[in-house]
Amino acid sequence: MYGYRLGAIGIVTTFFIIIFSTVLMPMVLFQPKPSGRGNDYDVIPASVADAKRGRQIYVREGCFYCHTQFTRIQDRGYGPLVKEGDYVYETPHQLGTARTGPDLTNEGGRFPGQWQKAHLIQPRAVKPGSIMPSFSYLSEEDMNDLVAYIQSLGNKRTVTAFVTAPDEYLPTTPQGRALAAGKTVDTNSDAAANAGRGIYTQNCAACHGLEGRGNGPNAITLEKKPPNLTRDYYKQYSDEFWFYRVSEGVVGTRMPRWNEILSPEQRWYLVAYLKTLPKDHEETVNSLDQLNVAEPVKLPVMSHEVYEPHHGKE
Repeated sequence: MYGYRLGAIGIVTTFFIIIFSTVLMPMVLFQPKPSGRGNDYDVIPASVADAKRGRQIYVREGCFYCHTQFTRIQDRGYGPLVKEGDYVYETPHQLGTARTGPDLTNEGGRFPGQWQKAHLIQPRAVKPGSIMPSFSYLSEEDMNDLVAYIQSLGNKRTVTAFVTAPDEYLPTTPQGRALAAGKTVDTNSDAAANAGRGIYTQNCAACHGLEGRGNGPNAITLEKKPPNLTRDYYKQYSDEFWFYRVSEGVVGTRMPRWNEILSPEQRWYLVAYLKTLPKDHEETVNSLDQLNVAEPVKLPVMSHEVYEPHHGKE
């Protein structure tokens, strides 16, 4: 009997320790300051819709069961990462627990309000294959307020560049700072670009061409052609974005993940060379005559001591 009581006391004690450490302690110790990057529900005029009331409808309809409102470092394509201070005035928070539907952290302004309304009324009309239920039963007021709330999500988290690398490559995250700390190559130097040219010629020129115009001899066999890196569009690529693209390749293409083949130092040298390719005027490739030709090479005659394949000539 004594053993059962001792076990029960241990279980109850463990339970309260868990509650104390995971619930009570964070409530007391975790007091983040407002970041100024939360959602501003007063941007939309009250004469148009009430975004604060739309938040209540969002909760009432259980939207948080399928949609989250927090972007993690491994999330790509969902906009800027959130910080703890973004949720100071979000009570109760709408973090959600599952992603049956997409994350809505920065959904505001991605689509017009009429698109959002059409999506709520008949989801599969605008997103074929969607499993989201129809909310056509909402009143006009409820619908407008809900759309206003969705359009306000992330409206104070601004994007400063059209092309940005994933957050784990940027100095704003611990992973990005570790990457920058290990960088030993001056990607703005001519010496690094010259070293990168050799790496490019050996590994990239077969598809991208010797001048980076996407006219390598192997390009003719690829269904998705290599990009023309001489376009001035690529001038906006930062060092971090070049490094990310080289490291991870391009999904849906034959470009490999060079982080599995080249060392970080080699990839930084490659970045230094790639930065020299974009020009003020794009050099287009629109005929087969502009492809780089892979010249046939005659092999040296092998020693009679080594087996030499028959070549058809006596």
